[in-house]
Amino acid sequence: MAISRDKKQSLVADMSEALKGSKMVVFAAYTGLSVADMQDLRKAAREANVAIKVIKNRLVRVAMQGSDTYKSTDTSALNGQLVYALSSEDEVAPAQVLDKFAKTHPQLTLVGAFSNEGANLDTDAVKALAGLPSKNQLIAQTVAQLLSPVHDITNGLSGNLHGLLDAIAAKAA
Repeated sequence: MAISRDKKQSLVADMSEALKGSKMVVFAAYTGLSVADMQDLRKAAREANVAIKVIKNRLVRVAMQGSDTYKSTDTSALNGQLVYALSSEDEVAPAQVLDKFAKTHPQLTLVGAFSNEGANLDTDAVKALAGLPSKNQLIAQTVAQLLSPVHDITNGLSGNLHGLLDAIAAKAA
């Protein structure tokens, strides 16, 4: 069934807004996935604050042409049935969600990505991004590294205090 012109314009407008607000757009071929699999993918994406869109590639190209950032981006990789994952919060999350899902569903294959600067990323770059820790994990690792000397000093001082308390307890007994 053909989509009306108004519906197409609405889809292009929605995709244009999603492109403006996203930090990374990752796309993957999903030929052969069942409806239940797609629902599972959408659920996993929602949990990671990633939007999943299934839209015609031609409409994505039109939306990209309307954006200053993506106007000169090469769109030759947009072929076949593609699912688009977008995130406005984390650059790595769309790649991680699709890569994790692709590990259990071989019908989903990563094709590429567009960064928020308009750069075109190939499959290898997307897989490398998927292997990175998320923004929250990186923050936690940094805080743990910064607090490590503080914990070491605290543990050293508490050992001396325990020794002092043990000596006082031995004298009192």
